[in-house]
Amino acid sequence: MDLIAAILKDSKYNLTQFNYGQIEQLESKIVYRDAKGGTKPYVECLVRKKDVYLTPEEIVRQLYLMTLNEEFGYPYERMQVEYPVAFGRQTKRADIVIFDKDHTTSVYIMVELKKPKLKDGKDQLKSYCHATGAPIGVWTNGESISFYNRRDPNYFKDIPRIPKASETLPDVLTERWTIDTLIQEDKLVNERKSLKDIILEMEDEVLANAGVDVFEELFQLIFTKLYDEMESTRNKTRHLEFRNYGETETQLKEKIQQLFDKAKSKWGGVFSTSAKITLAPSHLAICVSSLEQVKLFNSNLEVVDEAFEYLINKSSKGEKGQYFTPRYVIDMCIKMLDPKAHETIIDTAAGSCGFPVHSIFHVWKKLAPNESNLFTAEEKTAEQKDYVREKVFAIDFDEKAVRVARTLNLIAGDGETNVLHLNTLDYERWNDKTEDEDWQDIYFDGWRRLKKLRATKNQNRDFNFDVLMANPPFAGDIKESRILSKYELGHKKDGKQQSKVGRDILFIERNLDFLKPGGRMAVVLPQGRFNNSSDQYIREVIADRCRILGVVGLHGNVFKPHTGTKTSVLFIQKWNDDESKGALCPKVEDYPIFFATMQEPSKDNSGEKIFVKKSDYPQAETIDKDASEDRVAEVVNTYSSGAENLDEYLLDNHGHLIVKHDLFNHDGLTQDGIAEAFVEFAKKEKMSFVGKI
Repeated sequence: MDLIAAILKDSKYNLTQFNYGQIEQLESKIVYRDAKGGTKPYVECLVRKKDVYLTPEEIVRQLYLMTLNEEFGYPYERMQVEYPVAFGRQTKRADIVIFDKDHTTSVYIMVELKKPKLKDGKDQLKSYCHATGAPIGVWTNGESISFYNRRDPNYFKDIPRIPKASETLPDVLTERWTIDTLIQEDKLVNERKSLKDIILEMEDEVLANAGVDVFEELFQLIFTKLYDEMESTRNKTRHLEFRNYGETETQLKEKIQQLFDKAKSKWGGVFSTSAKITLAPSHLAICVSSLEQVKLFNSNLEVVDEAFEYLINKSSKGEKGQYFTPRYVIDMCIKMLDPKAHETIIDTAAGSCGFPVHSIFHVWKKLAPNESNLFTAEEKTAEQKDYVREKVFAIDFDEKAVRVARTLNLIAGDGETNVLHLNTLDYERWNDKTEDEDWQDIYFDGWRRLKKLRATKNQNRDFNFDVLMANPPFAGDIKESRILSKYELGHKKDGKQQSKVGRDILFIERNLDFLKPGGRMAVVLPQGRFNNSSDQYIREVIADRCRILGVVGLHGNVFKPHTGTKTSVLFIQKWNDDESKGALCPKVEDYPIFFATMQEPSKDNSGEKIFVKKSDYPQAETIDKDASEDRVAEVVNTYSSGAENLDEYLLDNHGHLIVKHDLFNHDGLTQDGIAEAFVEFAKKEKMSFVGKI
């Protein structure tokens, strides 16, 4: 396939929609002819039956003509390419049309290839469908693909696929779906889209002018759909309800509202009991058609994370962004601190709850080594639920982030969560929240459990957590004198109170207050905190209260495209020479510290993830090929860049692409990284938390 790869080079077209057999078949027919400026590639067109110059667009067209014929059964005789479409005195050419079987001059399906970007291509496709009356439209650039049913001039409904030649459009629209159907037809897989892409489409179609809170409405719909998927996963014969089976728009809204009510009842404390879907029935119908073919449950959090991060940032109206910590950074921290089933854990700046949820996965793996224990809809054991209910906690100041975190934690923990809406730094004012009846209605159970972990009754400063992991916000200073007065780091070295202090600096001290003696912590901080001479006092306070276990410098691309701030992760353990109070960590004056710097960027300069190729680890054994093919595209969709040739990429034990980093060994398939080196260092230093279950 070298010839085709050379033609596609530097173009915006891709071929992940097509199988290798089709690509090889096309390549075998390429001939080169002398032309002005050198030789050029040609191929015989499957419809025109004459040689045509093979541009990147023509490659996609010929491959899709094969698909229409081989997979959908349409004879080439019913197709035409470069079909003239009249717009007043102007005539444009449609890439592919399929004519109606009975009315052979009427366009039945319109296919648009010219515009590599979905929005541009969809707009052109709509105009062609309007002009010809075609009821079905297809847009593809060879990588992503979209199918639409033109209902009226202003409403193009997403449909799961085009009908085969032997089917009618109603056959496609009314077929009942189970969870297995959704897995097979997942739009994220088959159309190579991310959930964020689909949200952007919905915004463009209806949400931007619907007069509603976009975050709230889409959060409700995602929440409802997650519930629908869970119910059908636990009853494989159940038909999915988050789907339009031909109902009127009013009937569909009534059905989705009832499903939303059931979801609220199952997963309380995210929406009020009176919350209603406020989208107009016509707008809701478009959103349901966009989401109904998307499988949200995935064996990690990537699919929903990217979407929620976008929605939260969009709704923040220019305020500080909520930059969710990449999963591979979270997993490195967890592998290094190794939380145990008997230990309590908290994230004091929870965001989407990545640290707590991945800690749940980590501990569940210890409890049941043979289970996947990831973000699935399968029912959890009593032991697994008990761990989430009694040991895992999270706090965040942003109300929207808390609701997202509660949702993911509730679902991962099968109905259990201790995610609380509190201002971590302003612990003096917690009682104002905790005594509020509306707050108690949502958070009381979690608050009751958190109180049990206070170091001293009736005070909210000191707690007895075993493990804390957090990525606190860097932006902004705390200037309120009342808050600064409560912190040692709110004062200068001479004891005078400062006028302002960086938020992340106060988080360092606050996080230490959450830990019991011997407790350990991983916290993401700006690199400057470790280097700046003006921050020497901060480093002295840290060293006085705990042992610095290690510092891991992260690559500057890790938090792109949101920010290029260089960051490091600080790992510490609180001093403790009394085993009855916590894990031993006797205070010493001189000790070695683990230092490491991430070399692999994990993302390119634009923030797109870089994936591990098989050629990077030729010795690695991947999972069985059939399972890989079934699962590989499940995560390709998560990343907007996709992958040119899926067969080139190494998959993990869940069939997912692996981000290329050197933070840890991924499922034994990549080389040992920083986490493994730290574990060896910790064993050599006889650290109390290493190697225990």
